Formats: sequence, structure tokens, C-alpha cells
Amino acid sequence: MIGDWSGPVGSAFRRAPVTHALIALCCVVFVIGPAAGLNPAYGSGDGLLAAQRAYFRRWGVIPVDLFEGSPEAALTPATALFIHGSWVHLLGNMLFLFVFGAMTEERMGRVQFTLFYVGCGYLALLGYAAANAESPSSLVGASGAISAVLGAFLYLFPGARVTSLLPFLFFLPLRFPAWIVLPFWAALQWAAAGRAPQGPGVAYLAHLVGFGLGFGYAWARFGNGRDPKGGPGTAVVADGRATRVKAAPAPAPEGENQP
Repeated sequence: MIGDWSGPVGSAFRRAPVTHALIALCCVVFVIGPAAGLNPAYGSGDGLLAAQRAYFRRWGVIPVDLFEGSPEAALTPATALFIHGSWVHLLGNMLFLFVFGAMTEERMGRVQFTLFYVGCGYLALLGYAAANAESPSSLVGASGAISAVLGAFLYLFPGARVTSLLPFLFFLPLRFPAWIVLPFWAALQWAAAGRAPQGPGVAYLAHLVGFGLGFGYAWARFGNGRDPKGGPGTAVVADGRATRVKAAPAPAPEGENQP
């Protein structure tokens, strides 16, 4: 997924244990849960569907329950980060985390990146729940946290070349700098959030909150000479060549409201 594995970009992937551990954890949790349909303990048919609904309600965020003061409900914005509703949901999120997480983790450091990921993910889901406080639907997925990674990546590596496959251009691979691709993605989330109906669907607002938190944190932490490694974008050049980051086609990370 990276153009030059011999330089600092390739080493970012080799030195990103937190990113790899998060991906592995999400995959393991999904495979052993009912949403994957692989665990015979959950049965099949209607029994499996009932198990999936109960599972999402147990570990996902239910806005209407979140602000009632229950300690158990207060933990769900953290547990929901590791639960996904379908194979497409999981693979889409993990692909974006794999592409954008390694370089961000290397820049921040392992401990800081871990706290950043979980903290921003928690707040992104909390923000969505606050805006939909009467919703009884459960919200699951790592989208808020991964959107925060995208926001931080935009600030830290604005010149990184992102290869995108655009459906309206017959999926031709085109390379654009991150400062074009990621704000365009955020604009799509904003537009979709305005059209999204209440109830089950994609939680675009969680994407926007996470993206804003990630960008704001990177600006506050690494801006104005606070980064001992240098200013924004210093890690995007390898041997005099611009870094090339290959991303998947749209859509970006998804968050799902499960019934």
C-alpha cells in the first residue's frame, strides 16, 4: 500500500505495532461474534439475527440509554469501537486504518497514538449520541476513531500522495495530495450527514466529529514548533521523492446504526 518500502514510509508500517494490534483485535472480535456468521454457538436463521441484535445492544452505543447515568452504558463508546456490523463494514474500516494509521502512529508514538485513537473514537461516538439523544438504535464501529486518524494525517502529512479510485471516472487510479483527498472526503461526509435519515444507517456525524478532533489534536500537539521531529509534513519525503499512499475507493470508513 506504500510506494517506497525501503525508506521511512515502509519502516512506518514495520514500526506500527499499535495499528496492527488494533486491526487484529477488531478482526478477532468480529470473527468470534455473531455478525460474522461463523460461530455456530449463535445458531442460524432467526436465532442468529436475534443474537446479532442482542450483541449490538450489549456492546454498542444506544443514545437514549447513554445519558441516564449507567456506568455500563458509559463504557459503550469504547467497546463499540471494536464491534462491526458486517464484513464490508469491518474490511472498509480496517483498510483505512492500515493505510493511514501506521505513519500517524510513528509520528505520535505508540502510547500517544493509542490514547489518541481510543479517546477521539470515544468522543466521536459520544458526540453522535448527544446529537441523537432520543435514538434507540445501537451504534457500532471504529469509524469515529479512524476518522480522527484521517484528520491527524491531513495535518501531519498534507503532501502525501493518496492514490484513489473514483467511481465516476471508471475507477481510474489517480494520485492527489492528502490536502485535496481528505478535505474532499470530509465534505462528502458533511453533505451525506445533512441528508441522512434518523434510525439505522451510516453515522456520518461521528465521522465529522472524529475528523475534526483528529485534525485539532494534531494542530495543538504538533503545530507551532511543538513537534520535536519537525513541522507538519516532514515525514512525507523519502530519498527526495514524495510519499505515495494508496487508498481504497470511496466510501470511506463507515459507522453503522444497528436496529
